[in-house]
Amino acid sequence: MTETSSPTLSDHLARVLLHPATAILALAAFTAAGQFLGESFWVTLAARAAILALAALSLSFALGQGGMVGFGHAAPFGLGAYAVLIAGEMGLRDVTALLPLSFAAGALFAWPTGALALRTRGVYFIMITLAFAQMAYFVFAAQSALGGDDGMSIAGKATLFGAKFFRWEANVAWVAIGCLAVASLFLHAVVRARFGLVLRAARDAEARTTALGFPVFRVRLAAWVLAAGIAGVAGGLMAEQTGFVSPQLMNWHRSGELIVMVVLGGARRLSGAVVGAIAVVLVEEFLGSATEYWKAGLGLLILAVVFARVIDFRALWPRRAADG
Repeated sequence: MTETSSPTLSDHLARVLLHPATAILALAAFTAAGQFLGESFWVTLAARAAILALAALSLSFALGQGGMVGFGHAAPFGLGAYAVLIAGEMGLRDVTALLPLSFAAGALFAWPTGALALRTRGVYFIMITLAFAQMAYFVFAAQSALGGDDGMSIAGKATLFGAKFFRWEANVAWVAIGCLAVASLFLHAVVRARFGLVLRAARDAEARTTALGFPVFRVRLAAWVLAAGIAGVAGGLMAEQTGFVSPQLMNWHRSGELIVMVVLGGARRLSGAVVGAIAVVLVEEFLGSATEYWKAGLGLLILAVVFARVIDFRALWPRRAADG
């Protein structure tokens, strides 16, 4: 009989902290508390955390479930923000149109670029996705009509059927949390469906999955496009929260930040990306206000999480001798 390995400390913590609803409910409670107590900073922080969690969740779907380790996820994120900016300049300000446009902007970018990038593997895939993202960055940095490298403010807050809905920060936070909840439920359903099973099978054994007759390339491309569309929605919400869009949203630093969030929470767990995003936002906000070397603290946090996952702490303690 094969001996089953006993769960480590991180496994026990994951069952409690990485439940799909835990982090989202925490964000909702934090937002409600901020509204009740009149703490606008709490609401702003919750909105930012929810938006970045949505972007990290989309990357976790492609990276953790599909095994597609790309370094250009900031491109659809930034394109979603620019979709909001351009739509505002054309007089389109209703949120029911802006969010679908943001999704379409990210997805349409990922479709042709993903079709090319997915024909490669490993470091070549990483470099191609990075190259496409940097191309998008420099294209928009050269657009003087959109503010160029300095960026540009959006033309007023979005409305909801004519009402000034995003005029209040709390509404941005609630919409971001709602989008995060819907995306989380949808992606968890996708992972459990036949599509998700094929996607994970291709991640673990591509040659065998292809030999069984499954369309691995099309499944991966669909997953890549879906993840990019959700990242575009996150970018559109970020534009509404900050009221400003710049090419820096597409920079490779943003892609690296999203990867850190996914790895910190656990790449194989969709909900882990949400926890990782919240952790990074909190570290950046509170540790960053105390020292300019806050990234060193983030590095120590990542090291602690990695050690907690690979070390069985119970093995460090001597076992009691069995009673006679």
